[in-house]
Amino acid sequence: LLLLPLAALLLYRYNATFHYFCKVAFFNCWIVAVATLLSPFAALWGRSVENMKLLRAAIRPLKYFYGIKIQVWGSEHLNVKGPYVIVCNHQASLDLIGIVEIIPDHCVPIVKKELMYMGTVGWACWLSGMIFIDRHKREDAINVISQTARTMQREKLRVLIFPEGTRNQDKSMLPFKRGAFHLAVQAQVPIFPIVISPYREFFSSKDKKFTSGTCTIRILPKVETQGLSQKDVPELTETVRQTMADALAEMSTNHCGDQRAEQPPFP
Repeated sequence: LLLLPLAALLLYRYNATFHYFCKVAFFNCWIVAVATLLSPFAALWGRSVENMKLLRAAIRPLKYFYGIKIQVWGSEHLNVKGPYVIVCNHQASLDLIGIVEIIPDHCVPIVKKELMYMGTVGWACWLSGMIFIDRHKREDAINVISQTARTMQREKLRVLIFPEGTRNQDKSMLPFKRGAFHLAVQAQVPIFPIVISPYREFFSSKDKKFTSGTCTIRILPKVETQGLSQKDVPELTETVRQTMADALAEMSTNHCGDQRAEQPPFP
């Protein structure tokens, strides 16, 4: 029994797979603990987008524990008033660490409905005003989009959506679902594309790798939807996707070069 802590320490230090699972477990435990501890305080104000500030503040320290450096390019693009839609590529749960660095005030994500039933995590998400959508029921999803469009105009709400619809750690982006673009057109608000650089230099769920590294977030100029109609949504979707895909390809090349240059001789 006395040797167990030592064995765990040695495994953590020298076994990459054990190291990976320890860090992933810590990440999940942190999220559950944050949700459990903050929910009673958030409940005092009821369901409100302002509770997102509590979650953002509680998640930010994770980057220090993991040794992840966040670089943000183009943050000035989000310095605008009024509602808008943010679309971002989605690689892993680790995206949370980057998202809390750039998500503006009065902004909530649209998340899958299953998250609502994840105990205190779902409760914290609901209290923070997050919008839940059932991806398997098209009519329900359309109704949520329509209601959200009206809320955005009425309450000047900003919304964050991952248009790929699922996690993707490939070098290219998956085809985009059109919900975010229907929403932007219905609300007649601009779209801000955001691209997070690939994690593969320091994180990979496939290879069970989780070390320290640098994550770059690029906020692209806004795409206007004023005057567009629903018939323009397919072209709008593909235009934004191609812009983000080009940025991701450029960042992948530059980021890998930077990582190799900064890599210490004995990680």
